[in-house]
Amino acid sequence: MKVAKFGGTSLANAEQIKKVCEIIVADIDRRIIVVSAPGKRDKDDIKVTDLLITLANTMLEKGTAESALNAVLVRFDEIAEDLNLEKALQLEIAKDLKARTLLSMEHPGKYMDCMKAAGEDIAAKIVAAYLKSLGYDANYVNPKDAGMFLSDDFGNARVLPQSYDLLEKLCERDGISIFPGFFGYTLSGEVATFPRGGSDITGSILAAAVQADVYENFTDVDSVYAANPKLIKNPKPIPVFTYEEMRELSYAGFSVLHEETLEPVYKRGIVVNIKNTNNPEAPGTMIVKYRNKSDNPVVGIAIDKGFVSISVSKYMMNREIGFGRKLLQILEEEGISYDHTPSGIDNISIILREAQIQGKEDRVLARIRQELDVDHCDIEYNKALVMVVGEGMIRSVGVAMRATTALAKAEVNIEMINQGSSEVSLMFGVKAYDAENALHALYAEFFGA
Repeated sequence: MKVAKFGGTSLANAEQIKKVCEIIVADIDRRIIVVSAPGKRDKDDIKVTDLLITLANTMLEKGTAESALNAVLVRFDEIAEDLNLEKALQLEIAKDLKARTLLSMEHPGKYMDCMKAAGEDIAAKIVAAYLKSLGYDANYVNPKDAGMFLSDDFGNARVLPQSYDLLEKLCERDGISIFPGFFGYTLSGEVATFPRGGSDITGSILAAAVQADVYENFTDVDSVYAANPKLIKNPKPIPVFTYEEMRELSYAGFSVLHEETLEPVYKRGIVVNIKNTNNPEAPGTMIVKYRNKSDNPVVGIAIDKGFVSISVSKYMMNREIGFGRKLLQILEEEGISYDHTPSGIDNISIILREAQIQGKEDRVLARIRQELDVDHCDIEYNKALVMVVGEGMIRSVGVAMRATTALAKAEVNIEMINQGSSEVSLMFGVKAYDAENALHALYAEFFGA
């Protein structure tokens, strides 16, 4: 059995949906299909999810949003008409969207999640209806009925453990099951969504639940590349890499898969295949638990901007029992998660995403100074992380030297170096304006371009 997920660009319009359905029916093993909301039709277009966010925000601010609602309806009407679907489906879609706009706005997070989820929900109904019109046994699956239960962290929900046993029963369904991605339901019956890109997570959960042989993730590229093709011209494709390598690269800005995607399939050892909807015959990229190591110790290089660094210094810090715990407890109490904590004997830096601390900077710094009685504490903005990733680094001598030499030749100042205990990744902290220069230098060093 295969679980196949199709992203927003794969469902952007009727022609793309026709391609998707051709791919689905070309392989009888593709029995569970996860769909995203329609994405951009061209670079200047707007994703349906963004249209729905605008609709929700307008309703929350003004209590009415006729123009914003019409923009969503027009988009779905166009798709349904181009697929020659029955008019009754368009009326059902309009009724559904209008009903969502009239829901209680007492809890804005709940309201927003219910509106955002409409994109995937309606897309699933359209795909199922189109397959039926072609004579195939295809059925829309309601996530609540199937047992996709999530935590009540609206906009950032996680699957509840009991969902897996419930979702396993999807194996028993006849025909092709079309499952909307991105959302599920809390135990109290409220719609809750995963983070953006959450349809990838839905697909991974379903693949793990039914113990699929392969989880196919269809997108708009032939494979995963060793660097961002928007920044590096014709980067080398990666034919196969491991879950851990993918996790590191996703964290550092690779947008092919959401960084939380691999957790369910990793635990079950299910192979992931990244494929291209527009070129389904291409082998794509395989993500596996173990792989044969190549001559190149590095599999990919990524950059991500938008970080800040909190620097804390205190003489004899290393002799003060509980200092690190107290420091991190301040962040916890302020609702802030951190990414890295490189340290020396008298100083420690906390690297975190700017969005985590925005609006809380002054209070956090004041608490650190007062509660920990430090000698120095400040915050620096406009940081970027550069990640060199590859399990081959574990057994290769001189990778760090090659990387630092390449950065030195490119006149990139390294502000921080961190290597995880697993030695799968080597991370450099640099100024944001140096990030792309660093990427080019490291790619040339390890991939020879």
